[in-house]
Amino acid sequence: MKKIIQAVLSLAVAIAIILDVFFLFVKDRINAKTTTSSTSTAVSTTSASSVKKTYQNGTYTGKTVTTPRGKVQVQAVISAGKITQINVLKYPNSNGKDQQINSRVIPIYKSEALKSQSANIKLVSGASETYKGFTGSLQNALNQSEDQTNGKNN
Repeated sequence: MKKIIQAVLSLAVAIAIILDVFFLFVKDRINAKTTTSSTSTAVSTTSASSVKKTYQNGTYTGKTVTTPRGKVQVQAVISAGKITQINVLKYPNSNGKDQQINSRVIPIYKSEALKSQSANIKLVSGASETYKGFTGSLQNALNQSEDQTNGKNN
């Protein structure tokens, strides 16, 4: 009986050593290869999307986007071919929670859009409905400006 217990314990220790070696040396190399390919994909995606667009000067009001929490509408002011001001005309503010969330995130969304000169901005956690409405309406306004640039009057 003692020999069986010793054999089982020896086998368990051997398996533990093998797993330890795997996790210590092999797993990191596998993850490093995966990370490298993911990083190069992310870099190429970012560089492709960083093409600056030229907008026609003017004030463009985006369509009203209806979200489960309410309606959002954005107006973009374009000067010298760049977004210089963003006005939020409509946003959910019928209750305390909406007011609290939107008073915090709308300035962030406006700032990010001005920095990126586009509707491609980061989502703020807890404000996904406002994000969808803001970016949707802003993109619509910017599309109107691009249509003006390309000679397509709406």
